[in-house]
Amino acid sequence: MVHSIATYIALPGTTAEAMEHWHEVFGGDLNIMRYGDAPPMEGMPFEPDPQAVAHATLTTPAGIIAGGDAMDSENDYPVQGTAYSLLYTTDTADEARGYIQKMLDGGGTVGMPFEKAPWGDWYGQVFDRFGVMWAFSCEND
Repeated sequence: MVHSIATYIALPGTTAEAMEHWHEVFGGDLNIMRYGDAPPMEGMPFEPDPQAVAHATLTTPAGIIAGGDAMDSENDYPVQGTAYSLLYTTDTADEARGYIQKMLDGGGTVGMPFEKAPWGDWYGQVFDRFGVMWAFSCEND
């Protein structure tokens, strides 16, 4: 058995769109399963929308991002403004700049400019159009 840890994000009904966008940015292998594609599940505490994403995975050379549509309508979990982010470390600053530009072209905004950090590496942050913060890092290049 191989052990691994993947990032899992529950988005408010935008998981398919977010995963497709991240697939355009990073490439990799994308799999999306909607509730309507799954066999009936007895004991579900809610009746899911058949078009809602039950589970999605994007496997990239850098790792796995997994997620699904949030089903808890009673709680509003904010995406942007929370304490989490995804850290993507690249081999070169130019590679990071390319990913950042794709995020910006896709409707994202700069959270922190990508530049030399006090610790000597390159670092910057972008919020994608879904509110997810992506931090990009590159060792001294």
